[in-house]
Formats: sequence, C-alpha cells, structure tokens
Amino acid sequence: MRMHRFGFVLAAGATVIFGVTGCATKKYVRNQTAPLVTHAGELDQKTAENERDIHDVDQRAQAGIHQAQQSADTANQNAQQANQAANQADNAANNVAQRADSLDEVVKNLDNYKQVANVTVTFGFDKSVLTADDKQQLDTFGAQLNSAKNYILEVTGGTDTTGPAQYNYELSQRRADAVVQYLASKYNVPARRFYLIGVGKDVQVAPDNTSAGRLKNRRVQVQLLSNQSSENGPQNSASAGQPNGQ
Repeated sequence: MRMHRFGFVLAAGATVIFGVTGCATKKYVRNQTAPLVTHAGELDQKTAENERDIHDVDQRAQAGIHQAQQSADTANQNAQQANQAANQADNAANNVAQRADSLDEVVKNLDNYKQVANVTVTFGFDKSVLTADDKQQLDTFGAQLNSAKNYILEVTGGTDTTGPAQYNYELSQRRADAVVQYLASKYNVPARRFYLIGVGKDVQVAPDNTSAGRLKNRRVQVQLLSNQSSENGPQNSASAGQPNGQ
C-alpha cells in the first residue's frame, strides 16, 4: 500500500510538473509571438500606407502627363491653325495678283480675237440682280449673237471700293454670273463661249469718290470678240443703263 501511494504521488507530481511546464511553455510562446504579430500588423499598415502613397503619386503623375499632353496638343493645333491661316493668306494674295490679268492671258492664247461689240450694265449698291433696264441693254446686245461666228464673250464683273476685298470679289462674280445666265438662257449661247471673271474693286473704270463714279464701277462689261474678219460682221455696241441711284 505504501508503494502504491508513493507511485500515485509521483504520478500526480509529474502531472503537476507537466501542467506547470505546459503552461509555462504556452505563456512563453505567447510572449515570444506577440511582438511578431504586432510587428507584422505594423508592417501591413505601413505597406497599405505605402501603397496609398504610391497610388497618389501615380495619379498625380498621370494627371501631369495628361495635362502636358493636352498642352502639347493645344500648342500643335494652334501651330496648325497659324500655318493654315498663313497658307490662306498666301493663296489669297496669289489670287488677287492673278485675278485681274487671268482673262487677258486666256484671250492672248486665242488667235487674233478682236472686239466687235460690247455692252455694260450697272447695278445698285450691293446688288447683283438684273433690272428691267439691264435686260433691255443685254437684249440689244444679244440680238447680234445669232449672226456672229467664231466668237467668245468676255464678261468682267466689278464693284466700287466700299467693303472688304473678298466680299467684293464674290459680289462681282455674282454680277457676272447673272449676266451670263441671262444671255445663255435667252440666246442659247454655249457655255464654252463665255470667259468670265469677277475683279471686285481691283479694277476701277471711273473715280470712286463720287456717286456717279461708284455707279459706273458697279458694272458688268461684256465684250463680243471674234477672230473672223468680215466687213459685214456685227459692229454695234450697247451703252450702260443707269438705274435709279444707289
């Protein structure tokens, strides 16, 4: 019995010692791992903060790149527009230089064409519509076309000096077009016989400092040119009509 109790005591003591040792081991492990867990958590927090900082820096960098690209695109567009404006100005200057003498060059390339008749009609201020008087003048002129041979019609539109040059080119062209349309439709003149140009205010036929002079400059001149020598050819000319003021 004594041995039995002794063994029980030893077993109980071992259990107590094991229990104490086990508790001590767990406590040690907790004490050792707790700083590691805390440090790992701090590392995760730092990593998240760094990622946010990197994201912010990346966003600012992308915004800066986008803004720089927009500025570069804007500068490129401005440069292209400036280049286009310069080209347009250059083309306009060339057109102005060529406009007045282009019809002369065409005629010079034809064989000895001579004027055999002409008519001039005038227009009201900023107008390009033929009046009844204009049509009467053109009818007198057009009556000669049926008997004309080997001819061309030189049609030149003009304006006074009021207003921008480009607008006057367009206005003088509309005036010339109105005359051509009337003659072509009423007298069956083929399109190939017309040579027309709007010279705007580049070519003045009268001083432009008076009302009468400006009226004369707002005109369309039509010349019947023929290269056929004939004493019986058309020799008449019609004078300009005078509409009622501006």
